[in-house]
Amino acid sequence: MILNYKSFTLGVEEEYMVLDPVTQELKSHEQQIVHEGQKVIKDKVKAEMHQAVVEVGTDICADVDEAFTDVSTLRKTISGIAGGLGLAMGAAGTHPFSHWESQLITDHIRYNEIVNELQEAARSNLIFGLHVHVGMESREMANHIANSTRYFLPHVFALSTNSPFWEGRQTGYKSFRTKVFDKFPRTGIPDAFESIEAYDNYVKMLIKTNCIDNAKKIWWDLRVHPFFNTVEFRICDIPLTVDETITIAALFQAICARIYMLRHKNLNFIQYSRALLNENKWRASRYGVDGYLIDFGKEEEVNTRALIYELLDFLDPVLDHLGSRHRVQHVHKILEQGTGADRQLAVYNETKSLTSVVEYIRGQYLAGL
Repeated sequence: MILNYKSFTLGVEEEYMVLDPVTQELKSHEQQIVHEGQKVIKDKVKAEMHQAVVEVGTDICADVDEAFTDVSTLRKTISGIAGGLGLAMGAAGTHPFSHWESQLITDHIRYNEIVNELQEAARSNLIFGLHVHVGMESREMANHIANSTRYFLPHVFALSTNSPFWEGRQTGYKSFRTKVFDKFPRTGIPDAFESIEAYDNYVKMLIKTNCIDNAKKIWWDLRVHPFFNTVEFRICDIPLTVDETITIAALFQAICARIYMLRHKNLNFIQYSRALLNENKWRASRYGVDGYLIDFGKEEEVNTRALIYELLDFLDPVLDHLGSRHRVQHVHKILEQGTGADRQLAVYNETKSLTSVVEYIRGQYLAGL
């Protein structure tokens, strides 16, 4: 039986920080970057709630190489526009020392509603993430794949950790971004849903009871997208470099394809409860790739790096179908050099200067392009 891997298209959304190139502080750009960007890349650039954030999104990409080209072009375009306005760009899950209180909120009806409802939780949510959409042949398949891929979220998240500092302090976490975002409702790793109808009924219930006005206010670490035929992975910090972003996108795509392959052999991955999976998420946010995750099958702690190598073995059968082997190989380099958080901490330990850390983040933004 020949399986169709063509449906596993990719869409990548990145959130960037706008920086003052002199002070290295976050800088409100009054949407100038967005207005100028839209002249060149149309709706691929958007404003975000805080004015010091710029969000970009790729087209629907057939494979990881197309995604690499698209993300590279977006980073270069935004960097050029920012430079022309006397600003700089960077990619990290949190800014090492800027304070959220001094950052302006974008005046937009949706953001005003969110701030009005969530108050300080929204105003303090000055964080930068990576969202990866993987295309699905149907919403039923999307629900099946979302249920099974929940298990692997902490493994990939550990590789993306890139926010060790918050408001001038070393937090002790490799990803403090997730701790900041935890203040929002409807976050974290979701429960499994027995069917797409069960998920839709959940959404309808929340809308009917005025919890939300639409399903985009479900901010889980992964979700069956309310409007597109995709599974959207939202757990990761924005990585420093394009290479890392595409590696993570390739991993999520391959995990989906591997679950799909198992499904067609009438096999399924064991479903673990949200309570257990969140133990691994916490460990990944605290220790990145240098801690231990729980192997629930063996009921024991296992070195995170060893589990990531196991994940690569698990994904091996689909990589050539997807044409992504060369991108997934970059995981070895991340494990060797450290994640973004590890590299930020190394700069800080050497210089004792958070300004130097931001300069490093800026320098990595277009690294390798």
